[in-house]
Amino acid sequence: MYNLLMKELKLGVGPFFYAMPFLTGALMLIPGWLYFLVTLYFCFITVPNMFAGYKTQNDLIFTSMLPVTKKDSVKAKVSVVVLLELMHIAVASIYGLISTRLYPNVTYFFFPPSPGFWGLTFVMLAIFNLVFIVMYYKTAYKYGAPTIVSVTAAILFAGGAEWLGIQSSFVSDLFKGAGLDNLAAQYSILLAGIAIFAIFTIIAYYIAIKRFEKVEM
Repeated sequence: MYNLLMKELKLGVGPFFYAMPFLTGALMLIPGWLYFLVTLYFCFITVPNMFAGYKTQNDLIFTSMLPVTKKDSVKAKVSVVVLLELMHIAVASIYGLISTRLYPNVTYFFFPPSPGFWGLTFVMLAIFNLVFIVMYYKTAYKYGAPTIVSVTAAILFAGGAEWLGIQSSFVSDLFKGAGLDNLAAQYSILLAGIAIFAIFTIIAYYIAIKRFEKVEM
């Protein structure tokens, strides 16, 4: 499993995708921006290009020739996706802390980079993972439709959350107003988001294994 994971990290992920979190994360320095887009760029750019590379390189056939199980193959790819997602969030959150220090008096129309916001970001990526991973492993090489549907689902969640933040005084106060000082509420949302991210990704992983077992190579 370790060698298979190293194969994915070295051959499946191009150097550019390791730089992406630092490039897109810098957008957190724009005061009052729509910060959901920072992690959505992972869904827009990194995932489709990575899986396009897998298809171009005939990774499915190559992996089938290795002495590894289908289960380990799925585990390695899902692990890489999760590692890159965590890297995007970690780097973006650091930029977010810098942004709040640089612009302490910004009036936010969209969600500011608070712990609660990152909890929502984890939920958004959880939805993306559940849809993309499950759909992709129906064939293990067609990535177009899974990308479109999963990105759409993630955008709908982010858009819906931001809409509630504008329309609902309770949500607005929790994420933009006095609720920002309620650390218990903020970190509860963060922990809930992480839990949902873990649960959805694990569910996607097990469904993907069952689907991949039926794929003829």
